Amino acid sequence: MTAQGFLQIAVYVIVLLALAKPLGAYMARVYQDESVGLNRWFAGIERLFYRLSGIKPEQEMRWTQYALAAMAFNLLGLLVVYLLQRFQDVLPLNPQALPAVTPDSSFNTAVSFATNTNWQGYSGEASMSYLTQMLGLSVQNFLSAASGMAVLAALIRGFSRRNSNSIGNFWVDMTRSTLYILLPLSFLLALALVGQGVVQNFNPYQTVNLQESVSYSVAKLDANGEAVVDAEGQPVTETVQTQQQTLAMGPAASQIAIKQLGTNGGGFFSVNSAHPFENPTPLSNFLEMLAILLIPAALCHTFGAMVGDTRQGWAILGAMTLVFVASICVTVPAEQHGNPALTALGVDQSITAQQAGGNMEGKETRFGIVNSGLWAVATTAASNGSVNSMHDSYTPIGGMVPMGLMQLGEVIFGGVGSGLYGMIVFAIVAVFIAGLMIGRTPEYLGKKIEAYEMKMAAIAILIPPLVVLGGTALSVMLDVGKASIFNSGAHGLSEVLYAWSSAGNNNGSAFGGLSANVPFYNVMLGLAMLFSRYWLMIPVLAIAGSLAAKKAVPFGAGSLPTHTPLFVVLLIVTVLMVGALTFVPALALGPIVEHLQMINP
Repeated sequence: MTAQGFLQIAVYVIVLLALAKPLGAYMARVYQDESVGLNRWFAGIERLFYRLSGIKPEQEMRWTQYALAAMAFNLLGLLVVYLLQRFQDVLPLNPQALPAVTPDSSFNTAVSFATNTNWQGYSGEASMSYLTQMLGLSVQNFLSAASGMAVLAALIRGFSRRNSNSIGNFWVDMTRSTLYILLPLSFLLALALVGQGVVQNFNPYQTVNLQESVSYSVAKLDANGEAVVDAEGQPVTETVQTQQQTLAMGPAASQIAIKQLGTNGGGFFSVNSAHPFENPTPLSNFLEMLAILLIPAALCHTFGAMVGDTRQGWAILGAMTLVFVASICVTVPAEQHGNPALTALGVDQSITAQQAGGNMEGKETRFGIVNSGLWAVATTAASNGSVNSMHDSYTPIGGMVPMGLMQLGEVIFGGVGSGLYGMIVFAIVAVFIAGLMIGRTPEYLGKKIEAYEMKMAAIAILIPPLVVLGGTALSVMLDVGKASIFNSGAHGLSEVLYAWSSAGNNNGSAFGGLSANVPFYNVMLGLAMLFSRYWLMIPVLAIAGSLAAKKAVPFGAGSLPTHTPLFVVLLIVTVLMVGALTFVPALALGPIVEHLQMINP
């Protein structure tokens, strides 16, 4: 890696960590109902919302009530997004007269955006009206993110409270997350993106003249509009020449801002953040990458501040950052090294590697390999899923790292709220293992970790691997699953494994090469997203309720300090061991085999 590459990565990590403390402290004050400076503008709106909704903010909930409120609210959001897609052809703000979305695709998309996954099996500019994009997808970007942040706030209260049967009020946590955190940050980022050239309008799509005519092949149609086939049943194509191009418009900047800050992912346009209208400049690229990890990193400090020991938050943030940086140091060099299989074909890569920096297939020249690899690691370390390059075109090892980060459970930063509460579950497992080693009842932040907490933690950790590996096995066993795989061998398996890893961990990014917008994958991946979101959220709230009811245990000579470098190492090893024991066999059949085939053609 060049000095310039190191500098780009270092600047990104330094800026990210520098912003974590002030934003984290601000969010801690929000959840502790302290003054944050925005109260003079938003406090009246907050009170009005409670009054109109019949919410009593002072009335707190048991964990079961909190969970029911969260499930009901998310189910309602899912239903609204589904109906908007199904009836968008008769609703306003549809200047291109786009038809209604099919039932299976509508189900998949509604589940995807309600669960903070934002998996997209469709092309945004060719499928969704402006109303669907704004009222459905953008609104869910706020609400699904706020749901994860609310659950995290409830879990933190479980550690900080003593002998309590309540963990807060879901409606208050949702409202404050949206009003005081997500909305202001999204407004500022949207303004910055518009200044960089990201489109934000309601104009119809624009047709422009090209500088040079373009020729391309399309399927030949008969008088009835059906594809013409030859004697062997293959489609007949014809060459078409055009001197015009249609440019998609729309209110993109507002959706891009919250999709990154809320670790939602997805894209207003089909090629996501590789599109020049969505991510036009190196500065917009840096701001969007920073937004992906900003809130997950800052929430670590929020955690420490709310439990009364900021060292706890820094320990978790340190563990996340170490794994994140190590992942970058594998992905970027793998892409800069290029493909040795080309040498075996007699292709001289020396000039190509020098000019493009290695494997530039599927990457934007305005971003290059370093910023493409950095984005790939950031978007899969977080539960984001947006892309500025095609992961399917990465080298086997370069593509395996983003896949592996998802398979760790989306806990290396992870989604807003969900990533940290997932890492705290691993911390509970780590202290349990340490307690077994020294023969003491394990403790974490002054609370005993007993059988109930470990059962809930086991459920939260095991559900995603069960969904991912079971779904992958089913897809490669059934003809309907194999019919959508366009690549054979190890790479084809990697594409299926990546899709299920993305859905089963609520990430949303795609490897490509798999036609997922078919009824089988739309329904099955939709169910995977539902299970992986809510069968983790409910056990986490159960842990919060159990911990809140316990008394504090004094720190003693036999207690394990959970803010030291030793605990950071123990936490990292716990996360990696669970991931390795679960997914290495599957990875060995996919990207590892493909890498061996590449270096030994």
